[in-house]
Amino acid sequence: MRPHKTIRGHIHYTSRKPGREGVERGREHFAITVHADGRRTLRAHCEIDDEPNVLRDVTLTKNASWDTTDAFVRLSVGDVESGSSWFWFGDHGADCEGWTAARGRFSEHEAYDQRPLIFGTHPIQGDAWHLAVIDRLQASPIQLFDRFLMTSLDHRGATGPSLVWHDAGMRIEYVGEETITVGAGTFDAWHFCYGHRGSTVLGSNDTNEHPPYEVWVSADDEFILLKAQVSGYMMTQYELVSLEVHAGGD
Repeated sequence: MRPHKTIRGHIHYTSRKPGREGVERGREHFAITVHADGRRTLRAHCEIDDEPNVLRDVTLTKNASWDTTDAFVRLSVGDVESGSSWFWFGDHGADCEGWTAARGRFSEHEAYDQRPLIFGTHPIQGDAWHLAVIDRLQASPIQLFDRFLMTSLDHRGATGPSLVWHDAGMRIEYVGEETITVGAGTFDAWHFCYGHRGSTVLGSNDTNEHPPYEVWVSADDEFILLKAQVSGYMMTQYELVSLEVHAGGD
């Protein structure tokens, strides 16, 4: 008998660009274990086919308060090894032990007064987990974030992996509750948007300006990615096409 809950899913990446609508451009397979004390670990295998192709393996652990405790990221770009790094988060700073083709072997530390609410590791399911820190009951549906740490500022996560700060001011809007149908079934969902919903901004990877990014997650406190779509220059859609849930005690 397993004491932990296990969740497994497959996310399909497709293009929404004119002439490429519905064309598969990548995929993500993930497994999540949720422990009785509230700890949870995401293991995600992510593939982006667009050249230069990106292959990423991520292990990310959160405590019961959704604070990041540790992570590991291995990255390949253009079918060439780019690097691998291990991350640890304490109350007053984060540490990274890594190797990248660009930097070689390195150790780094980033100090902070308060734990960053978010650690961006680039799986789409990881983006869904960020939304667990949003207060859906506050008067304003829009929340602005202080700076936070990521493994890469590249929109595809195709650099690093190392500790880098994302500028303060990221905006997340809680849109509301909906019922949606995706390949994996019909779900009650919480709908969010990174950025200004409905904006026509194109964005650019060169300037780190991200287009609006709408996300629907399961409305059950597991924050499973159900669907997401990015407008602007990216024109991409993500959809959960399969889901398995094994409750603790099975």
